[in-house]
Order: sequence, then structure tokens, then C-alpha cells
Amino acid sequence: QVQLVESGGGLVQPGGSLRLSCVGSGRIFSIYDMAWYRQAPGKQREFVAVITSGSNTNYADSVKGRFTISRDNTKNTVYLQMNSLKPEDTAVYYCSANHLHWGKGTLVTVSS
Repeated sequence: QVQLVESGGGLVQPGGSLRLSCVGSGRIFSIYDMAWYRQAPGKQREFVAVITSGSNTNYADSVKGRFTISRDNTKNTVYLQMNSLKPEDTAVYYCSANHLHWGKGTLVTVSS
């Protein structure tokens, strides 16, 4: 069983930046595809970004050019660098391993 713990959420003004982190347990972290999803109030959870075990990346169209996903297998950690944040990015952000294991989420609020 993989345990995932997200951090780094908070309140930020439009146009600002945040970096989310997700630390995973276990010695086989490096073999997992790691992804970020988000769920805004009243909406379904949606895909944000993924980084494969081979470090290939893919992004939702809504965040391309603004968000960057990366990983550090030596620290069992995946990151989501979020720049040029918009109010519509407000959501609870969840980390996922192989789209099967989930963290409890971290809240990002973009508001002036």
C-alpha cells in the first residue's frame, strides 16, 4: 500500500505561484506513474498533470504552459509548480500513484 501526503497549498493572489509537494511511502516509488488531479467545489475531480516512471510528462490543456510537474525519486517526492494562477485554479489538489493510490489533498485558493 502506498501512502501519499500532499503539502504546499494555500491562499494566493491571481497571477501568483505555488509549489505543491507529494511525498510517498515505500521503496518502489520510482516505478509509479505519478499524477496530480484537482476537484473544485461542486465539480468532478479532473486530471491536471502526470509524470511517468520514465519522466515523460503530460498536462491538461487548461494548465499547459503554466504548471510543471517533476519528481525526485531520491526523496520519494513529486512536485507541481503552479505559475500564473487564476481564480479557476481554486480546488483541492490530489496526488495519485498509478491513478490507484490517493492522498488526502491540499487546498489551493486563488483570490484577491
